[in-house]
Amino acid sequence: MPYIISTVNVNGVRAATGKGMLAWLAATEADIVCVQETRATDEQTKAVLAPALDAGWWLSHAEPESKGRAGVGILSRRAPSAVRIGFGSGEFDASGRYVEADFDEVTVASVYVHSGEAGTARQEEKYRFMAELGVHLTTRTDDVVVNGDWNIAHTELDLKNWKGNRKSAGFLPEERAWIDELLAAGYVDVVRSLHPEVAGPYSWWSYRGRAFDNDSGWRIDYQLVRGDLATRAKHAVVERAATYDQRWSDHAPVTVQYR
Repeated sequence: MPYIISTVNVNGVRAATGKGMLAWLAATEADIVCVQETRATDEQTKAVLAPALDAGWWLSHAEPESKGRAGVGILSRRAPSAVRIGFGSGEFDASGRYVEADFDEVTVASVYVHSGEAGTARQEEKYRFMAELGVHLTTRTDDVVVNGDWNIAHTELDLKNWKGNRKSAGFLPEERAWIDELLAAGYVDVVRSLHPEVAGPYSWWSYRGRAFDNDSGWRIDYQLVRGDLATRAKHAVVERAATYDQRWSDHAPVTVQYR
């Protein structure tokens, strides 16, 4: 069956719903919306999304153990047949960084790979998460769409100021090589496959300065797909707000239509 799948880091679901997320959900044609950085408990997330849930959306959510950090979810037009939080990690399963749900022949996952800082313990934690997630993704055999904020710009095409960020977290050689490994294992970056050899399309812009107005962004929100669905991706768009003041997150939804 055809699908339209969106993914977006909401940068705090309570803030986003007050800025326009609910209106976007009411207008979108997406069948499934993956969200990251809800920064809220299950109860808080359901409360602020109540208008959308009352309108028929179904929420599968992984709340974070650390208050105000992480949190991922999957909003769907119908209930999934199964939901799994985490991927068998003793360190990370309670962190609110990974949830997946089954819909007929396809599994949809929402992942948040946190931003690091080169040379710090935070970066080492990011590498540990990447290593465990990589094993989970590369050893599975089912059709899967892994949506999320990966906090990694894979190539020079994926960030405006790549020369100035060669030693920055999010563009480090080890991070970029990890994306290479996922692609070598059979995953397809469907947005890049539909937009080859072009800058971006960027999905995140800093709130600082005039990054949004100048389109000085990063493409760090991906849909990585393995299986038959990867060949069925026919259209991909970043739903960039028309103006700075219309943004409800520092990320924009990345939406892919599958035949």
